[in-house]
Amino acid sequence: MKGVIFNAVEEAVTGLYSEDVWDDLLENAGLEGNYTSLGSYDDSELTALVTAACPMTGHETNDLLRVLGRSAFPHLANRYPELVDDSKGTHDFLRRVNDIIHPEVLKLHPDATPPQFDFEDRDDGALRVTYRSARGLGVLAAGLITGAGDRFGETVEVKMVSGEGETVTVFDVYATKA
Repeated sequence: MKGVIFNAVEEAVTGLYSEDVWDDLLENAGLEGNYTSLGSYDDSELTALVTAACPMTGHETNDLLRVLGRSAFPHLANRYPELVDDSKGTHDFLRRVNDIIHPEVLKLHPDATPPQFDFEDRDDGALRVTYRSARGLGVLAAGLITGAGDRFGETVEVKMVSGEGETVTVFDVYATKA
């Protein structure tokens, strides 16, 4: 996993809790925590951080992943505003991920393995999103989507349809102007 994701999670933790909590997480997880944005790190390090954070924060794993994803989105958006700011809203942004955002990520980080998303417009106004990644972080992606809604001034509801925590996760995204 790319270091920029770890940087975003670190900013989320320090913003929601404190720098001391981040340091405690690293210690409890047995990690160094010297994450550089261009570096690559084993996925197990994120798992160790989340596992260490659950008892410290009182959150269950999936709830914590959602919270961290939502809080991490501003860091990612501020780091790459040119990839976010042209979007007209959450649904538009999501549709751009595979064709615009991930190719740009791969230019900067050729060894990255970003997830793949498929989309289907639903009759009820939802955008059905199918997330595919060996990492099984669809719940974190759902949190990032909620964070995108915050960025676009929308109220976003992400309803899990299937596969929570698996390599393929399906969810419906409802977005309305706040």
